Amino acid sequence: MAAKAMTKSQIADHIAKKVEIKKTQAVAVLEEIAKLAYKEAKNSFTLPGIGKIVLVQRKARMGRNPQTGAAIKIPAKKVVKFRVAKAAKDSILAKK
Repeated sequence: MAAKAMTKSQIADHIAKKVEIKKTQAVAVLEEIAKLAYKEAKNSFTLPGIGKIVLVQRKARMGRNPQTGAAIKIPAKKVVKFRVAKAAKDSILAKK
């Protein structure tokens, strides 16, 4: 059975114990990193060793309605993407 993902509280607790700070301080650090990532995403935001958040402009394209099979025009739009860092990929995938 797969383990559950850590919650924000569990992450903050782990960080607080590792660097010997209060849990409230660890939560504040996590929240500040998130705010900064949201603000800087348009310029791309890199979390060293983890990955990069980038804003990408998708072009308009033709698609199909899966129910009717009719061709539809999908408009251009901006999307947020996360690119995983090579160090993270190597570290996670190397475990066997």
